[in-house]
Amino acid sequence: MRVLVTGGAGFIGSHIVDALIARGDNVAVLDDLSGGRLENIDPRVNFYHGDIRDRKLVLEIMGLEKPRYVIHQAAQVDVQASMKDPVNDAAVNIMGTLNLLEACRARGVEKLVYASSAAVYGNPCRLPVDEAHPVRPMSGYGISKHTVERYLPDYREQHGLDYTVLRYANVYGPRQDAAGEGGVVAIFIGMLLRNLRPRIFGDGEQTRDFVHVHDVARANLAALAAGGGDVLNIGTGVPTSVNQLYDTLRQIIGVDIGPLYEPPREGDIRHSYLDPGDAARQLDWRTETGLAEGLRQTVDFYEHWADDTNKGTV
Repeated sequence: MRVLVTGGAGFIGSHIVDALIARGDNVAVLDDLSGGRLENIDPRVNFYHGDIRDRKLVLEIMGLEKPRYVIHQAAQVDVQASMKDPVNDAAVNIMGTLNLLEACRARGVEKLVYASSAAVYGNPCRLPVDEAHPVRPMSGYGISKHTVERYLPDYREQHGLDYTVLRYANVYGPRQDAAGEGGVVAIFIGMLLRNLRPRIFGDGEQTRDFVHVHDVARANLAALAAGGGDVLNIGTGVPTSVNQLYDTLRQIIGVDIGPLYEPPREGDIRHSYLDPGDAARQLDWRTETGLAEGLRQTVDFYEHWADDTNKGTV
């Protein structure tokens, strides 16, 4: 199977690439390395350094690689940045994706798997959040992700480009950038390993749905062969409070450091977790990695990464 993964050097994308390679697929990666890392890229893939907004480049890569399938992970993913600079967010997430869709149409791609987000739902009016929940995004990021979702049925009907939309919950795991704002797990681990006190906004009883990146990668592979025309939640269906998350990480790392509680941020959602039932039915997919085990794997990665960094090998 020939697959192009955009954003394949990034956190989630690189795990998808690893799973494809392990399955024996022929894989190419397009990534501008704004959030990805060269060391995440398997040497067996054909890597292209470039931007999905570059229409000529995307079309050229499609012509060279001739993928039957595209897994689209490349995006501007910083929610706060999307509010400060919505034009750039839309340029990457909407216009960049339209460039990709046009190249898929021109080169005869069979199917595109699109990484969307629970951010499209906004503040939930019922829990767990299923795919029929009203779509009311509260950020430019959520708006741009949902805008692309609205284009996909038209490309399917008019041009025969099949698709599956995967709306991710809070993805965590090895390779997530601890310096970024999006990954509370990585941020907590990075601080605790340095004996620093992480900040928790609010009382810490707000809940989220934390899904391991390996499970997300499996969902993407399953969507290559199933779920045509579907929009599917990818999460655990289990709410975890920020306090629970913090306490579990503190015990795994073996430190006795309390967090710093600060006032809640304006616009923060109190509770959110997804109903993954449709993904189970359409993709025969379920999460396999429990939170405690997934957090242990993630801590182990960052401990080894810190050791390698101190040795000058990263």
